[in-house]
Amino acid sequence: MGDVLGIIAPHPPIMVPAVGGTDADVTRASAEALAVAASALDRFAPETLVLMSPHAPGAADAFAIDASTRLEGDLGQFGAPAARIDAPGDPELARAIADDAATAGLGVVFRDADARLRAGWLDHASLVPLSFLDPAGTRPLVIVSLSWQSLGAHRAFGRAIRDAARRIGRRVAFIASGDCSHRLKPGAPAGYDPRGAEFDELLRSLVAAGDFEALETLDPSLIDAAGECGLRSFITLGGFIHGTDAVSRVLAYEGPWGVGYLTALVGDAATVLADTTPAAGRKGGMPGTEESEPVALARRAIEAYVREHRVIDPGPTAGLLGEQAGAFVSLHRGHDLRGCIGTIAPTRATLADEIVHNAIQAATSDPRFPPLSPTELADLEISVDVLHAPEACSFEDLDPASYGVIVSCDWRRGLLLPDLEGVDTAEQQCAIAMRKAGIDPAEKVALERFKVDRYH
Repeated sequence: MGDVLGIIAPHPPIMVPAVGGTDADVTRASAEALAVAASALDRFAPETLVLMSPHAPGAADAFAIDASTRLEGDLGQFGAPAARIDAPGDPELARAIADDAATAGLGVVFRDADARLRAGWLDHASLVPLSFLDPAGTRPLVIVSLSWQSLGAHRAFGRAIRDAARRIGRRVAFIASGDCSHRLKPGAPAGYDPRGAEFDELLRSLVAAGDFEALETLDPSLIDAAGECGLRSFITLGGFIHGTDAVSRVLAYEGPWGVGYLTALVGDAATVLADTTPAAGRKGGMPGTEESEPVALARRAIEAYVREHRVIDPGPTAGLLGEQAGAFVSLHRGHDLRGCIGTIAPTRATLADEIVHNAIQAATSDPRFPPLSPTELADLEISVDVLHAPEACSFEDLDPASYGVIVSCDWRRGLLLPDLEGVDTAEQQCAIAMRKAGIDPAEKVALERFKVDRYH
């Protein structure tokens, strides 16, 4: 079903150039990720944005809904009054959401029912994501506030938002504004707790796997230790996409000041995976390093299979992932190989299908290693080598830094990828490939060389 799109967006005001100036560069990964999300939003072309903000005025026992005809605000309290958004509201959708939520037994209140709820005012946790996603305020907007009702109630509220939008025929994108742990390092705004990083890594991995229901079962003591402000927004997003074939794509995670900032897309594969220029993400759980689209797909495939024994559908593909090619998926933890499986030539309809299959095989069926366990996912490093067509060559044509090698003798074939640590000569490269194929050094062999495009 291609009618849902969700965006997880951080909201540090310093990320907005008008506020942060040159300091905004520290959150470049998040800003670049929101640019990718903005492109996805344009492709999806929603009629209305529904944004849940943890800092909008709200009520403890009810979800506050803003049914204003116009919403406006600026970042003047952060020194940037010109950073302003003035957008139309969507009162019809706001009322429909309230009706469906009340029918589900949830507490709801309109913000214009109480002057303290400041109807029509945009808080910073709404303004910051919108500054990147819809800076001109061209799309109608409904702001909803989280509450201190149960986590399960937030999931139900997300479903009420989706059901209301469908009932009145409104194409809606949901923006889950929220930051992760505020206690990642000494000197962090909310103090330091070593479990903050544990919370963020678990949160990130569950979002990457699309397992939003598991967010409701997190240890309450871990949630308290993290000092987060985004969990309820993210769970509401999970309810919004529940029952659809939505896929998840983490675009970035970083924690430069001791607060974790997560950016992600959730929706139909054609929208979520279409952008082939990924923003800064993670490699082996470390913030601030780049993860390419082939690797992001391999990671999704591995995490879904290891956690749920589920083979993901990569969905419609375009560009590189829509082509046919052989591919190897290599897994490392630290400096240690943890699995490597691949195909010399294409065996599937698309490279995306090839990567999904080989990633699962590398994680579960490399005979040198036991199957990967869920506890090993957090620091798993992945690379994907996409093979060019091999060409016959002589020994003198080999260069292990630039070319992989295929050594053949009758039906036996051994392959070694290029540019591997500890493989510095053609003699070493051929010897390893022959051992892998069970070819004796005295036997006569045919050689082929190939180039790869390596993605990290």
